[in-house]
Amino acid sequence: MADAHFFNDEPFLDHEEGPDLLGHEQYAHHVISLLDRVRAQTETGVLALIGPWGSGKSSVLGKVTRCLRDDAANDDGWLVAELNPWLYSDLESLTLALFSEIREALPKNERWSEAREKIGGFGKAISPLGKVTALFGLDSEGLIQEVSNRISGDTSASAAKHRAEEALRKAGHPVLVVMDDLDRLTPEELLVVFKLVRLVGHLPNVYYLISFDERTLLDVLQRSELVGNSEARARDFLEKIIQVRLDLPAFRERDADILVNRSLAAVLASHSLALTASEQERLSEAYYRYLQGRLRTPRAIKRFFGQVDATIGQLTGNVDIVDFLIVTFLRTSEPRAYQLLWQHRAELTGTSVDLPSRRDERPEQGIERWRIRLQDASVTEQHLDGVIGLMGMLFAPLRQALGYGANTQAIALRRGIGSIDYFDRYMVFGIPDDDLPEHAFDTALQQLTDGTPGPEADELLLRLRDDTQRITRRIQYKRTAGTPLPAAALLEAAAQQHGHLTAAPQGAFGLFTADFAMSILAKDLLTDLAEPDRPVILKTMAETPDGAVLAARTLQRITSRDGADSPDHSQASAATDWIGEARSVISHEISQHLAPAARRPVDQLTEPERTLLWAWRHSAPENARAWINQRLDDTWTPLDLLTVLLPHERAPFPVIDHDTLQSLDALIGLETLYSRLGSLLDAPAPDPDNPQDGHPARILQALRQHRGNPPVSG
Repeated sequence: MADAHFFNDEPFLDHEEGPDLLGHEQYAHHVISLLDRVRAQTETGVLALIGPWGSGKSSVLGKVTRCLRDDAANDDGWLVAELNPWLYSDLESLTLALFSEIREALPKNERWSEAREKIGGFGKAISPLGKVTALFGLDSEGLIQEVSNRISGDTSASAAKHRAEEALRKAGHPVLVVMDDLDRLTPEELLVVFKLVRLVGHLPNVYYLISFDERTLLDVLQRSELVGNSEARARDFLEKIIQVRLDLPAFRERDADILVNRSLAAVLASHSLALTASEQERLSEAYYRYLQGRLRTPRAIKRFFGQVDATIGQLTGNVDIVDFLIVTFLRTSEPRAYQLLWQHRAELTGTSVDLPSRRDERPEQGIERWRIRLQDASVTEQHLDGVIGLMGMLFAPLRQALGYGANTQAIALRRGIGSIDYFDRYMVFGIPDDDLPEHAFDTALQQLTDGTPGPEADELLLRLRDDTQRITRRIQYKRTAGTPLPAAALLEAAAQQHGHLTAAPQGAFGLFTADFAMSILAKDLLTDLAEPDRPVILKTMAETPDGAVLAARTLQRITSRDGADSPDHSQASAATDWIGEARSVISHEISQHLAPAARRPVDQLTEPERTLLWAWRHSAPENARAWINQRLDDTWTPLDLLTVLLPHERAPFPVIDHDTLQSLDALIGLETLYSRLGSLLDAPAPDPDNPQDGHPARILQALRQHRGNPPVSG
């Protein structure tokens, strides 16, 4: 949309080529009409355009000056001089500047030469030579001549003013001097301006249109010695200066809504974005509940959408636009509250480990904690509930504490800031180096689907190894959203990467490991394949030792869910006929990978080989049991095998718990194990306080305890 001007200090969405959204054009014509009426009744006058900061005073002034300049060619048209009082700190400089601006506003033709000369003469007559030199650009020779002229000629200020007045009357054109933002001057500077317009600048056909925020201006005047700390005196003083008061029309709620809609449309169009129905619903909730009362002036609206437009660029398509709008509002309107988001990132995204004192915390206690934080961050009492409400729209823990339902998966699916996988994007205004943009992610998936190599697919597989938990979650988001996925290609890639995962554990106590995340994804992807295709892909996965481990675990997860993981596999339903074939091909691949281990002593089993042995029980425990017992019949001993298979450090867990005992039953057979260990188990138990007994002794003691209490299947 071409009518949005966000990055300047000029009015936007309300310029001469665009529609008069706020009624400023109409009001500007009213001001001009009033100027003509004032001119008909008095030779000079001061009019004041009054309105709050950001309400559009500068916009109206701009339209007034533009219209007057367009009509200046008429015989009695207005001439416009704009004076910025901020640039001048004393009366002399400001006076010279006033007459310089008036002179510059006069046409340059012969008709106006006398008026230009007399105005300049008056300015020089009432100003020190140094000011004249600075403002009129005199060099040293010109300065000497000016001194000579003042000594030899009529240099009295009253005479010069009289000549200037006659010239201005004779010219017949009114001059409007426009001064904006007087409320931003210091008390001393403000009094200088008022002295100028009421005394020195009181000239025929010269009128003043000034603008200010009344509340601020009264505060400034009350800090001056002339007025003192009295609002009544400040108002009396203003009434002596200003003849005509022009209050800017109220910026209605309807006006704000229109401007917000136009601004939003401009930003969306600029970045080729469109809101879905659900996004429109969420944005309406945010606006009418929390934002409408804060976006009450054109400047506030422009500032907000200007920030959105400035920072959305790299994030287009990579974040939720409604979340981004809310976060941008917090950043621009409540910057210290915005800083709290990063400080409490884990808590807000639900990835922190709660302190013991908070585990039984009631919802209202959590909200009160945030109220205190926000108060410390300088959020005013009147805005506290609104800021908490906006944060509740972003983050599930706060939304739940507020009593609303919160779907954490929905937050992740929309790429909301409340998801740990997307939070950082909102805070760095781009895609961090350790993240993968949505376009690259989608391109990678398409390359895997098509079987065509590409840098995006290579990067995705690299991230699958090094950032496993986040990448598997993002693949799951796509799956949940119904996006077709290259399940077979991803399963093959997962199998290749499985033994080389480098991502650190996440979650409470580090329980969410990369290995666990990969196995969950593999189970879901295998489920997405047609049943006849599953054994084929599982065989391909199992062609490497690490892939065989993942294939066996994946099959076990599916069969446990389907109720097909019973000791008697022949009872599997007809719907799971593929499972027998899958078990067979995985078992065959595992046996091939373990063939070298059969020829080595048991204490030389490698870590991957030990893992394969444990995984074998998931695919074909009877085959695993036969293979192991064959080794025990040959050269291996059962206690040495257990010492290798069972971890040495399990504190505070027992060496052999119930699950481990069941696994040993599937892998070796408990009765067989007890029989092979007979004499060792029957020997007296060692002293539990003797550290020299070591790991084998602890294993035997655990088996003694379990022998009398066999595990219950299930």
